[in-house]
Amino acid sequence: MNRNPVVPFILIMVLGIGLIFALSFKGLGDSKELADEKNGGGKKTEAVAANPEDIYKTTCISCHGDQYQGVVGPTLKGVGKKYSHAQLKNIVMHGRGAMPSGLVPEENADKMADWLAKL
Repeated sequence: MNRNPVVPFILIMVLGIGLIFALSFKGLGDSKELADEKNGGGKKTEAVAANPEDIYKTTCISCHGDQYQGVVGPTLKGVGKKYSHAQLKNIVMHGRGAMPSGLVPEENADKMADWLAKL
């Protein structure tokens, strides 16, 4: 039997158009949320961890690993011997190389540098 070769293309087209409409309605809902946030309403605040171990778990573990062994970023074992407290504080606050700045709030930078020096 000969099958019509156009049918799969029509099904894909119908599915694509349906997806376009669904994503458009999703985008309209998101744009209302973004407009509310821009106008000052509905701002979400994040709780800042004060414990260096908690800060590490939330911001650093993905690059430096769960055992401080280094994954994408370098290993953190022995950084206290390699860098001074001031250098560690500067790296934690401003980043270095591919590490972005602002991962640790300034008020927690001293605690984090002390904690890293002891690893």
